[in-house]
Amino acid sequence: MTVLHPPVRVDVPPRLPAGLDLSDPVLHAEQDLTELWRTLRDRDPVHWQPPRDGRPGFWVVTRHEDVSAVYRASETFRSDRGNVLDTLLAGGDSAGGSMLAVTDGPRHTRLRTALMKSFSPRALEGVVRSVRTATLALLEEALERGACDFARDVAARIPLRAICDLMDVPEADRDELLALTSAALGSENADAGPEEAWLARNDILLYFAELAARRRDAPGDDVISALARSRPGGEPLTDEEIVLNCYSLILGGDETTRLSMIGGVRALLAHPGQWRLLRAGEVSTRSAVEEVLRWTSPALHAGRTAAADVVLRGRAVAAGDVVTVWNVSANHDERVFDRPDRFDLARTPNRHVSFAYGSHFCLGAYLARVEIGTLLDGLRTLVGTMEETGPGGPVYSNFLSGRVSLPLSWSRA
Repeated sequence: MTVLHPPVRVDVPPRLPAGLDLSDPVLHAEQDLTELWRTLRDRDPVHWQPPRDGRPGFWVVTRHEDVSAVYRASETFRSDRGNVLDTLLAGGDSAGGSMLAVTDGPRHTRLRTALMKSFSPRALEGVVRSVRTATLALLEEALERGACDFARDVAARIPLRAICDLMDVPEADRDELLALTSAALGSENADAGPEEAWLARNDILLYFAELAARRRDAPGDDVISALARSRPGGEPLTDEEIVLNCYSLILGGDETTRLSMIGGVRALLAHPGQWRLLRAGEVSTRSAVEEVLRWTSPALHAGRTAAADVVLRGRAVAAGDVVTVWNVSANHDERVFDRPDRFDLARTPNRHVSFAYGSHFCLGAYLARVEIGTLLDGLRTLVGTMEETGPGGPVYSNFLSGRVSLPLSWSRA
């Protein structure tokens, strides 16, 4: 039996709210869980949530050190049954072994190799130029009006444009894809059922099945054509592998970066001193980007399945158990971050896990950093004052964290 990290001394079991369910989207959308995460980190860092309502129980890992250890031990904590709670609690992900995010071992290496060239800084030069041009144009347009919904009018369009440019998605289809990606992982409504997300995911798969078929017949310079042409390990990718990885790219490339942008602007509004430092050029864009990623933690958790019996921080995790690592907690761990509840754009070092860690480190991390950095530079140079003019509703999701709208009034610098 593998042992990861020594046990934690717990004299008195922590008092957690009765009926606590960390898989409940309403809990994450409507409650401030800061104290809950602190309690779990301090006194129950590998917490067991028991089964309920016919669904299996799962482990909740909250310390930065343990989260990193689970990410790193990809042979012990596997992704091929699913990497988010909803699919794991429903019995597993049917894309396991075909989609990069839910594949392990040699197949994971094969798929990642097929995609990596398309995400290198050199390959992304044209996409980066497009991002910079589009970001400035969107900010100029919104400033001209004097008011906007930043989430819908600016943040929603930057990462979507980048990933659609990368995949050469026709302009006429992009708004529909944005609506589908938003519905696939979360909802604006507290009472939304799983059917809406299921339908959205299927519509995305159908869309990319048709687009991939066209690219096989008439390939271009986009990432879908690169997938269709690639032969990692000497074998071409199957149609299913191409479609599922297109699905993964559009979701991963859009939602989390968009939510980081929205959350970053909200943080600047809530911390005017940091906004002044950014405008004055007294903090670097590079460190500011990393702090926005840490602070917003747009992907709340990642899910794994234990492949063997293992002891983690003194708790016996059985083979087959669902194990969840909570980025939102790890990114505020006092053992790693000085004053973690302080938004500090000059923070360095900044060892956040918002892009995961280890073999499943986010393939699009470079592009996401470029997008957020371009936005911060645009805000720094173009915007003088900004004020939130209305409440923005939360995303109802146990996986994504952020707001679906952010009404602003603002003026030019």
